[in-house]
Amino acid sequence: MGGKGIPLGRIFGIAFCINPSWLIIFIFTTWSLAGGYFSSIYPDWSPVVKISAGVITSLLFFASVLVHELMHSVVALRQGVAVKSITLFIFGGIAEIAEEPKKASHEFVMALAGPAASLMLGVILIGLSLGFHGMDGVGGCIGVAASWLGWVNLSLGACNMIPGFPLDGGRVLRAVLWGRSGNLCRATRIASIVGRVMAIGIIVVGIHFILTGGWLTGVWFALMGWFLFDAAVGSYRQVQLNDLLSRHSVREAMEQICAVVPTDMHVEHLISEYASQRAQQCFAVMSGEALEGLVFCDNLRALKRKTRHKQTVAQLMLPKEKLVWVDPDDGLDKALNAMRENEMSQAPVMQDGNMIGVVNYKKLQWLIDAHSNRKQ
Repeated sequence: MGGKGIPLGRIFGIAFCINPSWLIIFIFTTWSLAGGYFSSIYPDWSPVVKISAGVITSLLFFASVLVHELMHSVVALRQGVAVKSITLFIFGGIAEIAEEPKKASHEFVMALAGPAASLMLGVILIGLSLGFHGMDGVGGCIGVAASWLGWVNLSLGACNMIPGFPLDGGRVLRAVLWGRSGNLCRATRIASIVGRVMAIGIIVVGIHFILTGGWLTGVWFALMGWFLFDAAVGSYRQVQLNDLLSRHSVREAMEQICAVVPTDMHVEHLISEYASQRAQQCFAVMSGEALEGLVFCDNLRALKRKTRHKQTVAQLMLPKEKLVWVDPDDGLDKALNAMRENEMSQAPVMQDGNMIGVVNYKKLQWLIDAHSNRKQ
């Protein structure tokens, strides 16, 4: 939902990113704090001091958003669910998990972890602000900032518990429905409908604000509602897709054709003699009877023409030890997740230590389209 971001490092082994849209809300929050909140309490402060206090408080606010997402992620990791990244963006933060939780109870605990962290932070910060209440100077500033951060975190925790999927509250609702019915897809459909109703309500509130003169607040509510509606629809479609693919094996969709090329073949020769004449997605690079790696056609297309004659396939291939394999009896949902996790357009299929084919996005899309046509 948050989209790709600028990587800033790793926390607990999880990539931490910032989407460029985050700068918009960071600037807006800083401006609101410096020009409104701190100005009303400390009117004698210089503009530099107000802006500095606004920047520091904004950074602390987004640090608390990061803590919220980290709690989701840490619990997910404990449940055996891989977390790819955490991204801060214009509407807050999002933890990108590699797959759906395996049990309703796992989903329930994961969903509650974030709001619980925000509520706990809120209580701690408000308690801290009371300790600095009535002080002047730096102590007074800390108290005022802590009070704002405390109430914002309490609001963040409470708002996320609204039962609008895919908000945390919506995921709690889905977990309860999933636990009762045992059907993840059906539970997601109901939670998604509730999420869309909530989103429409938020949009209506935004329109009301716009019509009554509060255009900035109204636009913000309308955008949030639109984002929630789109996320609810997209999340349900993703679960539907995984449910469909899980009912089909890799064997049904894999392609068995994969030409073998030697390690010392030049890329120019591979392109002219093999790739241009064969309708396939990859080539197996062999040394005798041993597989050394794979060369994917996507890599060939991205290669600059002037460097083709200088490189051998051994230099361009993805080595065997870095390949992510799937079994022919695995579900296609596992193959799709493997390709997404490793940003590959196809995954090799291995059986008894031998490569017997590849499965790719094109074949998965064909299967999805065929299923859609049967439903119409």
